[in-house]
Amino acid sequence: MQVVISSGHGQKIRGAADILDEVNEARNVVNRVAGFINGMGHTALVFHDNTSTTQNQNLETIVKFHNKQERDLDVSVHFNAYEHTSKPMGTECLYVSQSELSAQIALAISESGELINRGPKKRTDLYFLNNTEEPAILIEVCFVDSQADADTYRAHFDGICYAIAQTIMGEATVEPPEEVELPGEGLFEATGKCSWFGGPDDTGVDSDEGLAFLYSYGDAPHLFLPTQPPGTTGLARRLNPGVFYIACRWDYDITPKDMLDNPSMLALVKANGRQFLAWPADWGPHEDTGRVADLSPGLMEALGVGTDDQVEIVYPAPGDTFLS
Repeated sequence: MQVVISSGHGQKIRGAADILDEVNEARNVVNRVAGFINGMGHTALVFHDNTSTTQNQNLETIVKFHNKQERDLDVSVHFNAYEHTSKPMGTECLYVSQSELSAQIALAISESGELINRGPKKRTDLYFLNNTEEPAILIEVCFVDSQADADTYRAHFDGICYAIAQTIMGEATVEPPEEVELPGEGLFEATGKCSWFGGPDDTGVDSDEGLAFLYSYGDAPHLFLPTQPPGTTGLARRLNPGVFYIACRWDYDITPKDMLDNPSMLALVKANGRQFLAWPADWGPHEDTGRVADLSPGLMEALGVGTDDQVEIVYPAPGDTFLS
């Protein structure tokens, strides 16, 4: 098997920097992962951009290198950023077509690096994923501005890199994480049937339909597509189906709207021995459906559930999984 693996951004086009420097650390990870892959008897070709001086040139240079090679998989390594914090933020893996591999990579990094598993995220707006000609993933190892992430990443660097290499090569199976021990009851808990909602393909909502406690794109840009889908004006159709979000029949006296729209407080959603964090996005579904929750299509895919399958939801998630 042959893989091309590159670091995000470039020597002259820097990425995020805080406690960690994205460009430096991405190069460290790429080099180490490639070393492990080559040591397993496969081939990993490495690329770091040292010449580009603009963002567009950087993206084109990286993709051009990938597309010139004979390979089975394209991998780009990045580090995430949100805001400076001491709390853990976690790891995730982005994809267009490689949902299963992305879920495996996120889980492998989480398990080996003791990082929160933010799961696979479908992204259709990224140049690398859209323009590489072979199956591709983009890894966000951890957050450069989280002290907790930086500490655990440094402590488990080799383990993280080895887990990435093993998973890419299919030479190891990473078991799902153990159930979270909750410190008592959550403010909101529900177990029952689920369905999906939101995004351009959700014709079950009107094209101008809004959301219960989010009133504009600026209220939660992390939940939405960067542009409004054609022929629509409402926020429900603008939700990014690859992002992990949920709707439940919240009791606003217990979980008020200003709590639900706080991006640092997430729900824990569990099914099939898997669990992911998700942002509250709306109120629903109606009691007449017999369901307790509507999930994003991406979250349902990651959990391995379909319409009317069982899920368990706890909100807010245990304190050590908050993103603040």
